[in-house]
This record gives sequence, C-alpha cells and structure tokens, in this order.
Amino acid sequence: MGVKLYRDYADFLAEHFAVKMQKLSVNVGRSCPNRDGTIGRGGCVYCNNMAFTPSYCHASDSVVDQLEKGRQFFGRKYPQMRYLAYFQSYTSTYGGLDPFKLICAEALSVDGVEGVVVGTRPDCFDEETARFLESLRKLGYFVMVEFGAESSHDVTLERINRCHSWNDTVKAVELAESAGIAVGLHFIMGLPGETRSMMLDTIDAVNGLRPDTVKFHHLQLVEGTRLAADVATGKETVDIWDVDDYVDLCTDIVARLHPSIAIERFTSQSPGDMLIAPRWGLKNYQFAHLLNRRLAALGITQGCCL
Repeated sequence: MGVKLYRDYADFLAEHFAVKMQKLSVNVGRSCPNRDGTIGRGGCVYCNNMAFTPSYCHASDSVVDQLEKGRQFFGRKYPQMRYLAYFQSYTSTYGGLDPFKLICAEALSVDGVEGVVVGTRPDCFDEETARFLESLRKLGYFVMVEFGAESSHDVTLERINRCHSWNDTVKAVELAESAGIAVGLHFIMGLPGETRSMMLDTIDAVNGLRPDTVKFHHLQLVEGTRLAADVATGKETVDIWDVDDYVDLCTDIVARLHPSIAIERFTSQSPGDMLIAPRWGLKNYQFAHLLNRRLAALGITQGCCL
C-alpha cells in the first residue's frame, strides 16, 4: 500500500466507527427559502435536485421505506454494514423544527442506522436545531451537519442566487461546533465569474474554519436549470472544465488544504440524460485515480504548501 496523499472520508469515518459505514440518502420533501419566495425565488441557478437524488428516494415514500430500500441494496453485498441516514435533498432543516424532529426519529428507528447526516443551508440552521442535534449526540448517535457553502465569495453567492453570505456559513459552523456536532462543507469549483485565484482563496477560508470534512465538485451544466438556459442564450458564461485542468486545480487544493480536514470527494456525476457538460465519461473512482497519479508524480501531499 502506497503513502496516503490526502485524508479521505474513510479515514474520518474510521475514527468514529469500527465497522464499514454507508450513507443512505433520504428525500424528506423539504423546499428551500430561495425557491418559495421567503428570501428568493427560482433556487440556485445551477440546481436541479433530481441530478443528485438517488432513484430510490421519493418524497412520497416514508423515511423508513426509503432507508429500508437503501439498506436492502447495500446489505446484500455487505451484511455487517451499518448506516447513516443522509438527509440530502434540498434543505432538510427548513420548514420547522418539529417536523425535522419527527424525520430524525423515524430514521433512527430503522435497524442498523446509527446516526444522521443533515444536509442544509447555513442560513437554515439555528440555535434550536443545534441543541436538538446535540441531544441526539448525547444519546450516543452520530450527528453531522453538511452545509452547502459553495463559495467563500459573496459576489459569487449573489450571482448564483444563493441568497446567503459567507458570514452565514461561518456562523453556522461555529454554532454546530459549539454543540459538538461534526461539520462538513460543500463547494463547487468553476462557478460563474470565479477565477482560479478566487477558488484557492476559498480553500484558505476553509482552513480558517477547520471543518471535519469538505466536498468539492466541478460545475456541471444540467438540463432544467436557470444556468443552462442562461448559457444557451448567452446571458451567462461559464468555463467548462476539461479533465486535465480540473486535475491540476485539485492538486493545488490538496496542497493548500489543512491536513486535518477529510476530503469526501472531488467530483459529482449527474445522470447522463440530464448532463449537458462537461461529459468526461469518467466514474468518480477513475477521476480519483488520475488525481492520485498526478499528486504522486508531483510529490504533493495534503497541506504540503501551508
């Protein structure tokens, strides 16, 4: 086995669990405040939620039914596997604390589910939610919150209709950490108007917050999004990554990211019938192989340029 070039999600999970763990996505049918008019309309310009919602996740099905389907799928191959309920679609903490408490209780009632991973926006995470999740943690459940931060640059967040600021992310991370809750952050590389320097400035901002994990993925143009429509009509322009350029950026990210932060992923793969560009034809593990080869060739390990 070769030298580990960066800290990955498996390393993070191994610190918390003695057995193999799998996230099981759950769609609880929540919306987002920048979709329904609370703070904005139309949602983020790049977002078509169906592009990253697994096929077994239907909001019309109960939380228990969705988790059972996922458990049956993975359990056939790994009978000893344990699970984390992953509230992935849209903004799971939006719409009131009492309904959120109910979906957590449902999820934790499923055999083999040992905790929750809560996907949400930083501006939809308040003191009450933090203290409720802290109470689950104190009962012995694993609890993690993943905030969609996307960029550290407010000018970008405004351009993509995100309707929150970087300071909202900072406050949400601090609140979660005060409750002893593990924190993940999600970022998109190549958002409209962002230069390479701006993207790397975001990595510096992440180092300042020191979350437990980060997810990166390249910007994708997806059918049914405002961004795809605006690019098609010339109203907006974006740079479409080719594989080599994105591998180069990821080597810089690894070199610059603090070594205590686990990297869950570098890419995301939208369904072929929805994806416009870029169409690399690579699985996530194949991209990771290309990146590791480049890191090894350049002698780069995580945080080596700090």
